[in-house]
Amino acid sequence: MATTNLSRMISAGLLVGAALVASLAPARAADKVTFLTNWFAQAEHGGFYQAKATGLYEKAGLDVTIKMGGPQVNGSQLLLAGDTDFMMGYDIQVLKGREKDLPLVTVASSFQFDLQGIMAHDDLADLAALKGRPILIAGSSRTTFWPWLRTKYGYTDDQIRPYTFNLQPFFADKTVAQQAYPSSEPYQAEQQQEKVKFFLLADGGYPPYGSTIVTTEKMIAEKPGVVERFVKASLEGWYDYMKNPAPGNDLIKAANPKMTDGQLAFALDRLRDMKAIDRGDAATLGVGIITADRYRQIYEFLVAGGLLDSKVDWQKSFDDRFVKNLKIGLK
Repeated sequence: MATTNLSRMISAGLLVGAALVASLAPARAADKVTFLTNWFAQAEHGGFYQAKATGLYEKAGLDVTIKMGGPQVNGSQLLLAGDTDFMMGYDIQVLKGREKDLPLVTVASSFQFDLQGIMAHDDLADLAALKGRPILIAGSSRTTFWPWLRTKYGYTDDQIRPYTFNLQPFFADKTVAQQAYPSSEPYQAEQQQEKVKFFLLADGGYPPYGSTIVTTEKMIAEKPGVVERFVKASLEGWYDYMKNPAPGNDLIKAANPKMTDGQLAFALDRLRDMKAIDRGDAATLGVGIITADRYRQIYEFLVAGGLLDSKVDWQKSFDDRFVKNLKIGLK
């Protein structure tokens, strides 16, 4: 009996010792991840900052650094060079990269449509009424949404005027319209007490997603678990941000001190009104969803407009495995 009790005491001691050693052992280091946005911090990046601020990335075992993009930042170049692991991208950018054999892959989408639109003075009934009027667009827009507008509404290239991201030409000429995002230029117009209308191109059928999460074939092949966890935590961040944006907004303002509470509130109202994260396929498949049918539409639009070689394998431009079973936001 004494031997048995001694054995039990020794066993118990060994268990306690093992538990103590385990408790003293360093926790597994979080995977370091860098994410590059497409512009200075703003509400349109809110889900990522929310995931950082509320610990969603940390909970997923990720140590995420969010870097801001800007006018002189080439996201694709930095991604392919390994200077960032993920970037906020655009379907046309990825497909055009594929045309050059660049291994870019979209793995999720923040918004179910591109936020691109046209801002016009309030006397304009619709986009069709802009035919023949001057429209301010950036040079890069000639190879993205302008060919679609030209085909859809019969616009002509002689309507184009250069947009220098200064709204004064728009304010000065009531016949002028210009490219815009729902949360930016209309807000500036409101501050100047100018009455405007905003027309979202997606409402007319413009097919790209908005603010996608893009990575590389190498990242997917070598670190699929990191990709999976980053996508999931980011989309959870988006779902949470749309309900309670305060934590994310604090980080946004810290990163971009020029961002105001008024601008953030205006932007969030627009994103909610448009159902940016939960419209369309997301209503039944969950936040962040991307689909083959949608990518086919984007590919066909580009090919039809002479913007993409038809030989491009569009199916390699996206990978839905990391998002299709998440069902985030669905009851």
